[in-house]
Amino acid sequence: MGVMPIMRVPRHAETTKRTTFNFLSKATLWAYLVWSLESIIVIKVGKERLENFQQNSNKRFDEVIYNIIFLSILIPHFLLPIASWRHGPEVAIFKNMWTHYQLKYLKITGTPIIFPNLYSLTWALCIFSWALSFAVILSQNYLQDDFELWHSFAYYHIIAMLDGFCSLWYINCNAFGTASKGLAENLHKALNAEHPALKLAQYRHLWVDLSHMMQQLGRAYSNMYGIYCMVIFFTTTISLYGSLSEILEHGLSYKEMGLFVIVGYCMTLLFIICNEAYHATRKVGLEFQMRLLNVNLGAIDRNTQREVEMFLVAIAKNPPIMNLDGFTNINRELFTANISYMSTYLIVLMQFKLTLLRQGSNRVIKTIVRAIFNSTTALPDEDEDEIDGE
Repeated sequence: MGVMPIMRVPRHAETTKRTTFNFLSKATLWAYLVWSLESIIVIKVGKERLENFQQNSNKRFDEVIYNIIFLSILIPHFLLPIASWRHGPEVAIFKNMWTHYQLKYLKITGTPIIFPNLYSLTWALCIFSWALSFAVILSQNYLQDDFELWHSFAYYHIIAMLDGFCSLWYINCNAFGTASKGLAENLHKALNAEHPALKLAQYRHLWVDLSHMMQQLGRAYSNMYGIYCMVIFFTTTISLYGSLSEILEHGLSYKEMGLFVIVGYCMTLLFIICNEAYHATRKVGLEFQMRLLNVNLGAIDRNTQREVEMFLVAIAKNPPIMNLDGFTNINRELFTANISYMSTYLIVLMQFKLTLLRQGSNRVIKTIVRAIFNSTTALPDEDEDEIDGE
């Protein structure tokens, strides 16, 4: 798809970097070609939607909102070079950090980090991402009157890209949890051995590297996931307003069901990202900290006590936070904050809608009253004409 054109260095190459990024590499040139070809259909669909909206005689606010929804979904495609490719070197740094960490972990603990079913999980999520993309877009073709079938070809790769980023986040967060679990088990074994101070110092350095990798993940994908969250917030808010306003005015129909599909899809993606980040932070930070706090300091020597204290200080000084390069922290609070902000904007938009409905009903009432008044005043005039005729 050309979303992140990084390349793996051959094993026989004499370098410590296993992953590289270059704006003129074969992978990047392929990404340029794929993105250019996709841009043709995206621009054509976006242009037609914009022209249909401008030429439509129905200029209701609801119709404006409805057209904005499907135009906004096209935006991530054009932001891909800025949000994703520009941070290619940071992504390569993150990948290399994982490689160096696994080698360091193997040297210190004597056991490799085993990620269960990683290969099959990766392929399963890839296939599921595309299947979900086809399901979501084809449902819009079925439920929305003006969503033509050929328009769907402009959306398949965009939805699959969003699904892929969510899958990537899920895999990375689970990898952090797996690495933390293995490190915690080795820490427990070391504490039960004699004179574990040296091992604790080595495990402390491993934990700090793991925390730095979590922070590097946020830096590497900060723009992409930042735009990701903004598009989800905007699309969900507008879709909710569009569906509720149509239900108030015309009742429930297929069109509103299509908008509810978009809302459910977007909120599910946001929940997965926030929830997985929360679990990764808890496993690497809080659970590890609780394990150290439960150590019986009276049963270990002074050097080990000092190492435990330094370990706790290191956790406090290097919190394993999933942060988008300082913009926001990714956790469950972000999900609830988005719901709160969505509710606020939705209330404002619904007040605007109810005002329009109230004004429309007042005009109808005035028209009816005026018609009744005109008919009642016309009757006496006809009676007077009849009397004069007699």
